[in-house]
Amino acid sequence: MQVILLERIAKLGQMGDVVTVKQGFGRNFLLPLGKALRATDANKAVFDAQKAQLEANNLETKKEADAVSAKLDGQHFIVIRSASDAGSLYGSVTTRDAAEAATEAGFTVNKKQVALDVPIKELGVHEMTVVLHPEVSCTININVARSQEEAELQASGKSIQDLAAEAEAEAEFEIAELFDDMGAAADEFGDDDAAPATEESADEETKA
Repeated sequence: MQVILLERIAKLGQMGDVVTVKQGFGRNFLLPLGKALRATDANKAVFDAQKAQLEANNLETKKEADAVSAKLDGQHFIVIRSASDAGSLYGSVTTRDAAEAATEAGFTVNKKQVALDVPIKELGVHEMTVVLHPEVSCTININVARSQEEAELQASGKSIQDLAAEAEAEAEFEIAELFDDMGAAADEFGDDDAAPATEESADEETKA
């Protein structure tokens, strides 16, 4: 199927280009969403007549997208989820979750604008691309954690493995301290038991 692109489509072409696409992609995506027209003589004439207006509209929406991108790019958003001690989520984080987190923070982001190859299934900070316009995109960071405190630690650069290692080291330290305290207490009791025996020995020596 040949179509006339009404806007830039990544890896396909620029506005006004006549390109060949698969039937399904054209019928199910490009044509119904108004991103292209069938490449007929009549539609070519329609495009030529509307080209100036289409370019003006594209420039305006691009300016708006640039303004949003300047504020949104590099932002961090927290998503709280349940997970195992190893960091595997009980479920997954999707583009909908990312869009909702950004929206709650005051940005207008649609899930269809968020690009994600596979759902997120691990704790940690994950980068996502937000396509605000065919020619404008930015990157956001989704901090997936089990609590606000854990999210803050992850934001400082610590992974779930680092946090687990620290927790294990702290537990081992507490156990070592406990054994040290028990040893000190045993030594103290031992000294107390030995004192009377020494006094008795001294009395026996005096009597003798």
